[in-house]
Amino acid sequence: MAAATSELRVDHLPSDPLLHILSFLGFRDLIHCSYASRRLNELSKHNPLWKSLCSKHWLLTDADRLQSGVSWYCLFKQYYRDLGRYIQYYPVLKRAWEQLKSFLQQRCPRMIASLKEGATEVELNDIEAQIGCRLPDDYRCSYRIHNGQKLVIPGLMGSMSLSNHYRSEVLLDVETAAGGFQQRKGMRRCLPLTFCFHTGLSQYMALEPAEGRRMFESFYPCPDQTAQDPSAIDMFITGSCFLEWFTTYVHNVVTGEYPIIRDQIFRYVHDKGCVATTDDITVSVSTSFLPELSSVHPPHFFFTYRIRIEMSSGASPEAACQLDSRYWKITTSDGNVEEVQGPGVVGEFPVMTPGKVHEYSSCTTFSTPSEYMEGHYTFHRLANKEEVFHVAIPRFHMVCPPFREPVVRTKASTSFTPRLDDHDDDGEYCDGDGDDFGDLRGINMAALEGAWCPRHI
Repeated sequence: MAAATSELRVDHLPSDPLLHILSFLGFRDLIHCSYASRRLNELSKHNPLWKSLCSKHWLLTDADRLQSGVSWYCLFKQYYRDLGRYIQYYPVLKRAWEQLKSFLQQRCPRMIASLKEGATEVELNDIEAQIGCRLPDDYRCSYRIHNGQKLVIPGLMGSMSLSNHYRSEVLLDVETAAGGFQQRKGMRRCLPLTFCFHTGLSQYMALEPAEGRRMFESFYPCPDQTAQDPSAIDMFITGSCFLEWFTTYVHNVVTGEYPIIRDQIFRYVHDKGCVATTDDITVSVSTSFLPELSSVHPPHFFFTYRIRIEMSSGASPEAACQLDSRYWKITTSDGNVEEVQGPGVVGEFPVMTPGKVHEYSSCTTFSTPSEYMEGHYTFHRLANKEEVFHVAIPRFHMVCPPFREPVVRTKASTSFTPRLDDHDDDGEYCDGDGDDFGDLRGINMAALEGAWCPRHI
């Protein structure tokens, strides 16, 4: 007698296990399943599936859905039609913007008012037509969220203040950036990202791989002062693409890597290991590279450092002391060692008492792209001037960003070796249509996936 056979059909399976299986799919595969059968088409529109996808890709909440008045499935479609081409960038950039705004609201509230509303697709398309060049999708995505900031001080992208030098970089809106789009020799196809009113300094993004630049990388231009060709521009590289450039900066801000001083973001970098404690006194150091006062040719690299001296609040009142002098040992990357000593710090002789904090900034220049400094302060006790002791200053390193020479120089011989970043950017971005979900069937998955400042003040 032949064994009875039964055919297992999807239509006969209960909904719960099928929905559980579908919950592991991405939105593309979920849409593909909807074409397989009537049953899967119905289940693929199950609201909880799309609630999870709306949260993952668009960072939407229950409040957003209630405000929209539509299902999670329809809400996902709405966002995809508008922002589908940016889906690989949107959650990262949207989260970065929200983290930054939350931080600014608490620490630098006046900057919030300077942020502009997002640009539209039409406006971004018009800008591309105006400059005759394509904007990268990560840049466009960020500018759909916020179109830079108003031209105000302080700038969103960080400040630096030293002696009679001040810099504060504004994140340019796309219209102003387009007005500064460069077509001159040495800076062809470069779009400004930031601008400083005081120094004229800008960071740029290369929209095409020309004149030694890589596509979509960001950089500070630095004229080659030793070249006969005035179009020879060296570059201090600040990011391989807009996404990396912006999210790295936001991370440094919201994690406290960059300090807030006088309601401004200062771009000092603090190595958490760069702290030394001697008895009741702790010294920590943060550093910053100033591209506007530096050059690759001739090699002249300008750094500023900020030092914090703090006496423990639990120290005895008899521990009160005063700083008399400083001693530095400076070692450059070529092995040269220099020793510097002098009275006080930047003309001051701070008195330290329990709980007291003293901070100051100074600067130095080098002819090598990296170096480190260390040393000590000499103090005397207020209660007994004969009691003199040293307080260690931890070793801190100063390293300029990667830099690259222009094509006009690299074609000629040179004895000065540039620092090159060791990765390539293929410049490929996905430009999905996003008109409706039907377009997903043909989607390409692989494509988605200065001399004025004295040394050692």
